[in-house]
Amino acid sequence: MAESIEAAKPIEELVPGEDIGVSNWVTVDQDLIDLFSRATLDADPMHVDPVWAREKGPFGHTVSFGFLTMSLLTHLMHDAAKSAWSVDPEVHGYYLNYGFDRMRLIAPVPVGSRVRGRFHTLSRVLDEKQRYVVKFRVEVEIEGHDRLALAGEWLSVWVPPSGASAPVQG
Repeated sequence: MAESIEAAKPIEELVPGEDIGVSNWVTVDQDLIDLFSRATLDADPMHVDPVWAREKGPFGHTVSFGFLTMSLLTHLMHDAAKSAWSVDPEVHGYYLNYGFDRMRLIAPVPVGSRVRGRFHTLSRVLDEKQRYVVKFRVEVEIEGHDRLALAGEWLSVWVPPSGASAPVQG
């Protein structure tokens, strides 16, 4: 995680077309895969049973759950943006996940691989509730691989600080 503690970039400073950044690498080891399996109640042997995966699986080893790779997006985005969880939402506002437009799991992440995220602001639109909906292009790379693990467009709604409202676009 970034050393400095900063607030998330103010919504007014997220310019469509702007690169947000690239995160540091995160290792997807068997312990992380097993933890995700327990949290989601999904014991698919392709992910959690190294012997089964080696002998019967399509990859010869366990791989990350696709949803585990997706779930790393929040951490990877905070790291790339050099933001932290310790900000006060009553002062800085906050983002809520709103969904995805076109998310693709492209290549499996082999156990023990390192992944990182690349983030780019695609759009910032004021919705009917006067909230900003921000669309980010997201890509998760696998170290040493030519193909991405995933690529898509992530939607987030910015909730302004208490008592404030999103500015009205002219």
